[in-house]
Amino acid sequence: MTEKVPSEDHEQMFFVQWFKRTYPETRIMSIPNGGHRHIAVAAKMKATGQAPGVPDIFIPAWLCWIEFKRIKGGIVSPVQKDWIAYLESIGHRVIIGHGFEDAKRQIEGIKKPEG
Repeated sequence: MTEKVPSEDHEQMFFVQWFKRTYPETRIMSIPNGGHRHIAVAAKMKATGQAPGVPDIFIPAWLCWIEFKRIKGGIVSPVQKDWIAYLESIGHRVIIGHGFEDAKRQIEGIKKPEG
């Protein structure tokens, strides 16, 4: 029997729920870049600033981005690598979380900014 690997979306949902319970005063938001959309919707999103490769989650107070990948088989694309390099070059932190538990472990390892 093959083990079912949760989708990136499910892992991200578990993470956001955990984060909001654990750090209720710290804002977190998702960046709606992925997924398949009707061509008109995709064109509108692109025209209004959507950019492929931007990480999935942003924690503004920590200048921290999270790119979610499946526990098994998730890879970072060249356009995602380019965004990650750019964000790190301007002083932001980027975490690549292979599932909820990995992202949680990495976030818990970050020294939280004061204030």
